[in-house]
Amino acid sequence: MKKLTSLLLVVCTFVFQSFSAQTDSLHHLEPEVKHTKEAMLIVQLLEMHHYRKLTLDDSLSSAILDSYIGALDPSKSYFTEKDIKEFEKYRFELDNETRKGNVNPAFDIFQVFQTRYFERMEYVKQNLITKEFNYGLEESQDMDREDDEWVRNEKELNDLWRKTVKNQKLSLKINGKTEEEIVKIIQGRYDRYSRTLEQYKSDDVFQTYMNALAESYDPHTNYFNKHTSDNFKINMSLSLEGIGATLQTDNDYTKVVRIVPGGPADKTGMLHSDDRIIAVGQGEEGEMEDVIGWRIDDVVSLIRGKKGTTVRLSVIPFEDGLHGEAKTLHIVRDKVKLEDQAAKKEIVSVTRNGKDLNVGVIKIPSFYMDWEDFQKGNPNYKSTTRDVKKLIEELEVDGVDGLVIDLRNNGGGSLAEAIELTGLFINKGPVVQVRPSDPRRQVEIGKDTISGAVYEGPLTILINRFSASASEIFAGAIQDYKRGVIVGEQTFGKGTVQSVIDLGRFIPEARGEVGQLKMTLQKFYRVTGSSTQHKGVTPDIELPSAFSAEEFGESSMKSALPWDQISSTQFEISNGVSDKLITKLNSDFNKRLKNDPDLMVLVEETNELFKTINTNEISLNEVKRQEERDRIEAKKKKNNKPDDTVVNAESGAEKADHFPVEDKYLREGLVILADMITARIG
Repeated sequence: MKKLTSLLLVVCTFVFQSFSAQTDSLHHLEPEVKHTKEAMLIVQLLEMHHYRKLTLDDSLSSAILDSYIGALDPSKSYFTEKDIKEFEKYRFELDNETRKGNVNPAFDIFQVFQTRYFERMEYVKQNLITKEFNYGLEESQDMDREDDEWVRNEKELNDLWRKTVKNQKLSLKINGKTEEEIVKIIQGRYDRYSRTLEQYKSDDVFQTYMNALAESYDPHTNYFNKHTSDNFKINMSLSLEGIGATLQTDNDYTKVVRIVPGGPADKTGMLHSDDRIIAVGQGEEGEMEDVIGWRIDDVVSLIRGKKGTTVRLSVIPFEDGLHGEAKTLHIVRDKVKLEDQAAKKEIVSVTRNGKDLNVGVIKIPSFYMDWEDFQKGNPNYKSTTRDVKKLIEELEVDGVDGLVIDLRNNGGGSLAEAIELTGLFINKGPVVQVRPSDPRRQVEIGKDTISGAVYEGPLTILINRFSASASEIFAGAIQDYKRGVIVGEQTFGKGTVQSVIDLGRFIPEARGEVGQLKMTLQKFYRVTGSSTQHKGVTPDIELPSAFSAEEFGESSMKSALPWDQISSTQFEISNGVSDKLITKLNSDFNKRLKNDPDLMVLVEETNELFKTINTNEISLNEVKRQEERDRIEAKKKKNNKPDDTVVNAESGAEKADHFPVEDKYLREGLVILADMITARIG
C-alpha cells in the first residue's frame, strides 16, 4: 500500500482519475509555447543544482515514463497491457525530447488515457450503475493494485470495474442507503467525473509530466504550475479560513495529509492524518455532497468558507481500514492563528514505586517563528524556543520532578528554532551539520552559542513515525549529547532541505504564467556525522508501532536520497544519560510488556492497527463485510474504556502506580521518565 507523506500543500499534483465526457466533448490538449521553455529550464536547473548530481539520461527517462504512467493511472484501472507496450517506444526517448523542450510524448500518452477513461465511464454508466449485484457471492476486490500486473484485455478490465462499482454500492448499502439513494449517489459521482474533463487544461498535463521528471531526482522535488503555486502561497500565508488541514488525492478518495496544529480540525481532536473524506455538507443541515473522485481543488473549495460557519465532513477513519464506517464531523471554520499553534504545557501528578511525582509535559506541534514580528523588530515576537523557555521556567517554579517534550506528529519547521531549542537543554555546542549540493562548499555547522542550559533535570523526548525534519534534528541532538532519553517510534527520516524557485525569474517574457520548482539543495547530518535521511532517529526505548519504514516515511519513497555519513564534529557529551541507565530502562520496559495491562493493551491495539492498515483485500460479501465492521466497532469500544493505573510488578510498593492519562503512548513516556527520576544507578 503506497503511503504518500511529507506534502506541505493544500493543493498538490493532481492524480488524473476524475475526468471523462461524451465523445463530442473530448478535446485534444496540446503543449503551449511556454511549456517548451519551462521544460528546458527545469532540466538545466535539476542537472546543475539538485543535491543529487544526476544527468537526465536513458536511465532517468525510463523512471520518468513509469512514474508518469503511474500518476495517470495509479490503480491500473484504465490502461491495458497493450497500451503499456505501445508506450515502450518512449522509454529511452523522454530524456532527449524533454531536454529539447519537446513534451509531446507526455501529451500523446495523456490522450490515450483520456480516451480510455471515457470508455470506462461509458461502460459504468451503461452497464453497472443500475445493475442489481448479488452480495451473497464469495468474492473480493484488491484495493491496492500498484504492484499488480496490467490487465490483459477489455474483458478483464470490465470485471475489474464490475467489482469497483459493486464495492461502492455495497459500502453505501451497509451505511444504510436505499437502492434508490445508492443509484442516485453513484450516478452523480460518475456524472461528476465526466464533467471534470471540460475543466482540464494543458497546464495540468504539463504539471504531472514535470512532476514525474522532478520526482525522479527525489520525492521532495516538485513542479507546481501557476494555479497550484498560487494555492501554495495562499496556504503558506495561513490567512485561509477553513478547517486547518492539508489534503491530497489518494486514488478516488480525498485523504487528510496533515492536521494544522491549533487549527479548527485539531481542536476537535476528531480528524486525523490519513482519514478519508467522502462527503461534505454546509452548515448543520445542508445536504451531504459525495466527493469521491472529485478533483482536490474542488473538494478544498467546498471545505473552505467564512470564519464562524460550520462544515460537516463524512469521514472514514484511517485506523478502521477498508471496512471503516463513515463518521460525520462538525467543524466550525476559523483562521489558523500562530498563537493556536504554540507549545503548551501541563503538569501530570503520578505515582511510581511508592513515590508521588509531578511531571511537566510540553507539547510542541511545530517549530515556528513569527517572522513578520521579528522583521518589524518586535522584541516579544513568538517562537518555539521563546515559548518553551517560558513554559520551562513556569514548570520549575511549580516544582516539577522531570520533563517530557512531546514531538509526536511534529513535521518540522524552522531549522534555526530546532538549533535554539536544543540550546535550552545543553551547555553549548554544535547541533546539526548541513551539507550543500555544491561539493566545493564546506559543510555548515549550526551551533548553540549560548553557555548554560535553561533546564538540567530529567528529560524524555516522545517521538513517532511522523516526527520529521526539524524534530529529528532536535531529538537527534538530545540523543547524541546523551542529555535525555528518546522514547517512541523511529522517526520519518526526512534529512533534506528544499528551496522554491520562481521560474519566471528566468523566463521574464512569461512571468506570471509559468510555475515554480521546489528543489532539494541540502542535506542534514547529526553532530556524529550520521544523516537523518532514511534512518531518522531511532529511540532509546522503542514502543510498539503499526507503521513500518517500508510503508510510512522517507524509506517508502522510491527515489529518496540514500543514507550516508560524514565526519563527526567535536561536541561535549553531558552526563545526563548513561548507557547503564538506558539498559536498565529497556530491561524494565521489556518486563512490563509481559505484565503491565496498559502496555499489553497498547501492544494489542498496535498489532490490530498494523493488520488493518496492511489489509488490501476487501470482501464483496455483505455478511462478511458487516461482520468485520461490527468487530472493529466492538474492539474500539473495548479499548476506549479508561484505565489510569499501571500494575507495579515490584514487591513492597507503598502505593499502587498511578498515571492519570488516556493517551497510552504518553502514559508510557511518563512511566519511563518516572523510572529515570527514581532510578538509583551508580
